Amino acid sequence: MAVNASLGAGSKPAPRPMSPEERKVIFASSLGTVFEWYDFYLYGSLAAIIAKQFFSGLDAGSAFIFALLAFAAGFIVRPFGALVFGRLGDMIGRKYTFLVTILIMGMSTFIVGILPNYASIGVAAPVILIALRMLQGLALGGEYGGAATYVAEHAPHGKRGAYTSWIQTTATLGLFLSLLVILGVRTTMGEETFSDWGWRIPFLVSIVLLGVSVWIRMQLSESPAFQKMKAEGKVSKAPLKESFGQWKNLKIVILALLGLTAGQAVVWYSGQFYSLFFLTQQLKVDAVTANLMIAAALLIATPFFVVFGSLSDRIGRKPIIMLGCILAVVTYFPAFKALTEAANPDLAAAQARNKVVIVADPKECSFQFNPTGTSKFTSSCDVAKQVLAAGSVSYDTEEAPAGTTATVRIGSTEIPAFSLKGLSPEDAKAKDSAFKKSVAEELAKDGYPTKADPAKMNKVMMIVILTYLVLLVTMVYGPIAAMLVELFPTRIRYTSMSLPYHIGNGWFGGLLPTMSFAIVAQTGNMYNGLWYPIIIAGMTAVIGILFVPETKDRDIYAAD
Repeated sequence: MAVNASLGAGSKPAPRPMSPEERKVIFASSLGTVFEWYDFYLYGSLAAIIAKQFFSGLDAGSAFIFALLAFAAGFIVRPFGALVFGRLGDMIGRKYTFLVTILIMGMSTFIVGILPNYASIGVAAPVILIALRMLQGLALGGEYGGAATYVAEHAPHGKRGAYTSWIQTTATLGLFLSLLVILGVRTTMGEETFSDWGWRIPFLVSIVLLGVSVWIRMQLSESPAFQKMKAEGKVSKAPLKESFGQWKNLKIVILALLGLTAGQAVVWYSGQFYSLFFLTQQLKVDAVTANLMIAAALLIATPFFVVFGSLSDRIGRKPIIMLGCILAVVTYFPAFKALTEAANPDLAAAQARNKVVIVADPKECSFQFNPTGTSKFTSSCDVAKQVLAAGSVSYDTEEAPAGTTATVRIGSTEIPAFSLKGLSPEDAKAKDSAFKKSVAEELAKDGYPTKADPAKMNKVMMIVILTYLVLLVTMVYGPIAAMLVELFPTRIRYTSMSLPYHIGNGWFGGLLPTMSFAIVAQTGNMYNGLWYPIIIAGMTAVIGILFVPETKDRDIYAAD
């Protein structure tokens, strides 16, 4: 460690083997961060069940979207956690700051496991749930920057990409661990018991992981770069002002956000979360099979975080990250369409053979999103959209003359919808039932399945496609911790790198499932949600290629 602390600008010692102390630092930091990601992603993995438990006062579609919004709430507050804990990390040290973050995360997760549901305490349940998600987001906002900075500041020159790539595996391993625990409990208890109360067990287990994580982190010492800076009296007294109040550093923060982390984030969440939601919600694959497919892809692809992190030490961080974003832009549509054909070939065949179209007056078509449960969708277009959306049927919309009653066209058959305006509850229920029955019968006749048939799934191809999506994740995510650390000086590194990372991942990435499914609900085409990650990744590729500098040979031990 003393060798690293004494490095001057321009020093480039030959790479050496990893020391026992460095292995301990990487293991302890990574393992603690795995547990923290496990806590955070339990919610996302159980979004459908949580929607029923805590948002049962809403209709099914709005409950799921609102559950995703609660999931996103944890991401929205992450930048604020980055500011709070980043400032502490630059002022008092890396070690104790991310010890505090894991305590907040672990306790918040445990409380979710004992929180009464909507049926027990009414609206207080979702309010408390969202508050706990926000606490988790604040904690995670301080966690990642601390762990990445801590490991990078222990790493020898020429090995920062390789060393920090182990931290990059933690988000995926945390997700993998959450999926394994959920699958284990689900399989043991059965679906009915798990959906009723067994879903709480993975949250309650986090208290054990919390104890292990705290014990591990208590064994660590402060980073050599911070110790050196502190000994020289160069610790920042106002890291927020230095990071964001001076254009010299602020412009790098903006470039790091738009030219690196925004694109990295949407690729990450598309490959590891949107793909799971797409399988279960759009393709109607049962939850156990979908989770197993994702888990297999994660298991195969996770070593490539280290592969691409190590490769970035030789050829640079920027080329690998930018290539990952470009591949996402070019291949997302064909990849997800191929996933449809592999996971639910009956659905793919039905869509190709008999397209579903809503023919309606555009002025009568509302945005199909009801987070409060108070909006009433009463027009014939709204009724038709709700029925198709509830069945995860992808459809196109065709404009009709003003005042025309909407119809659903399946192949050559047209089924007239109806307006709820002026109808008694009894008449509305009867018409709705008859309309749903007519649509369901026509969809079944034309080959639209109500769920994916396990016997017809090409599971090998599903794993291949999902693995490819995760490989793109490893390309954009493997080298990025080292690059963010190298962009900023030691005295304000924790603060400066944490904010763009968590705006990128918290806002651009965390909102991806909600935004994408809202786009799908509005347009009716189940692939249109991909436009969100494609546009963001494309923006990052352009800005990153033109304006973001390569950083792999920078000295990170200078305070300024």
